[in-house]
Amino acid sequence: MNIEKFQDSIYELIVETSTNLPKDVRRAILAAKGRENEGTRSAMSLATITKNIRMADENVSPICQDTGLPTFKIKVPVGANTIVMKKAIYAAIAQATKDGKLRPNSVDSLTGDNSGDNLGIGTPVIKFEQWENDYVDARLILKGGGCENKNIQYSLPAELEGLGRAGRDLDGIRKCIMHSVYQAQGQGCSAGFIGVGIGGDRSSGYDLAKEQLFRSVDDVNPNADLRKLEEYIMEHANELGIGTMGFGGETTLLGCKIGVMNRIPASFFVSVAYNCWAFRRLGVNIAADTGEIMSWQYQEGEKISFDESDVEPAKAEIAAAAEAPEEKVVTLTAPITEEQIRSLKVGDVVKITGIMYTGRDAIHKYLMDNDAPVDLNGQIIYHCGPVMLKDDEGNWSVKAAGPTTSIREEPYQGDIMKKFGIRAVMGKGGMGAKTLQALGEHGGVYLNAIGGAAQYYADCIKSVEGVDLMQFGIPEAMWHLKVEDFTAVVTMDSHGNSLHKDIEMSSLEKLATFKEPVFK
Repeated sequence: MNIEKFQDSIYELIVETSTNLPKDVRRAILAAKGRENEGTRSAMSLATITKNIRMADENVSPICQDTGLPTFKIKVPVGANTIVMKKAIYAAIAQATKDGKLRPNSVDSLTGDNSGDNLGIGTPVIKFEQWENDYVDARLILKGGGCENKNIQYSLPAELEGLGRAGRDLDGIRKCIMHSVYQAQGQGCSAGFIGVGIGGDRSSGYDLAKEQLFRSVDDVNPNADLRKLEEYIMEHANELGIGTMGFGGETTLLGCKIGVMNRIPASFFVSVAYNCWAFRRLGVNIAADTGEIMSWQYQEGEKISFDESDVEPAKAEIAAAAEAPEEKVVTLTAPITEEQIRSLKVGDVVKITGIMYTGRDAIHKYLMDNDAPVDLNGQIIYHCGPVMLKDDEGNWSVKAAGPTTSIREEPYQGDIMKKFGIRAVMGKGGMGAKTLQALGEHGGVYLNAIGGAAQYYADCIKSVEGVDLMQFGIPEAMWHLKVEDFTAVVTMDSHGNSLHKDIEMSSLEKLATFKEPVFK
């Protein structure tokens, strides 16, 4: 094999996977958009998502800023030198990171140091398998942390919230899968896809679940029982009303694929791998002698480009989402007063203009014990780990900047808002009771941005005004961003209201309607 050509082919696979959603996923998203009621927050979210997909195509930039832990599944002819191939994959990963197609996501688990090139012990994940064909089948999935954190594993028999006892049978499996969709809520950037692994041990069960995500959205399960179960889940999971981003709505799940393997008598695991709407999974067939790409996978059918004829402008949907008499569109410019914040309520659409600051896990932990590098009184903190590039003159530009999952900051958020006078925090998926209480006591608000819409939001960022705490790495540093019309929805206000809590309660009630046995 020409290893240089192979490295080029893998680099092309990485770039395409990060920036270009496959055709089967595009069809699923377009179908979801067609089902959603016009003028709702979910319709606004789907309009933003489809616009983001188009922008990623045009810019050849990451669809979502969290490019996850790259995971390769590669089948090679007998006798292939996988040691040399692995080195080429490492080089392609490092180059794609340098070029801004991947965010540097490889962090030392003991020191917290970011390698800066996505290389380290265990990263990326590469799984080789021999087969008898004379070409290489290379597949890649980029699965971000928000959806990875909503993976879940059940050990049957189990008692499940809303559903009661789940036994060691097909109906017990059904209950586990329905519960897995409920527990994800909007934190995994719904509407999403799930892969389910039945059986195995704890590690092989998760591997089987993730393997299902490499199946096409449109394929048909050859196992009749699993096919019926997949169809059942796709029909009824969408009746939970969780909706896009957890805002409520008609579509919560875009795909469900289920696999099964044997187990030992003492263990019965049901493992679920959750994936967000930004289902970045592609594959190529590579010639074993030249290293060049022969063909692409997951690209059957006509490509949906989401141009102006396919999708209404997101601005129109945003306006429609705020047409209700008690809801409004508000422009916020920091520093924000307590009076301004207390005038906001759940459902209001906010457009931010001016300066805001990013802050994720490392920043929140740091601020608990240290002074802030800037005056945060009246300011906005954005839960975001952007993809950044520096030019030859030392200036930074934002390549992708969607929100990260906010619930990770729950232990810190309320205390930090009070300590520094922060008036608004923005991320995705909502926060918990401690933060909600602090919003009421302090006069603060939680803003939900559209998860995965990294290009849409990067376009709202007009300049990078500075950066602090770079010792934590690019994703975790505090970036000073000048923005214009940066749009989000108030989902937790200073009056004790939380859309996330309301949707969780209503979806739990609906989940309970699926308690009775279906599969005998």
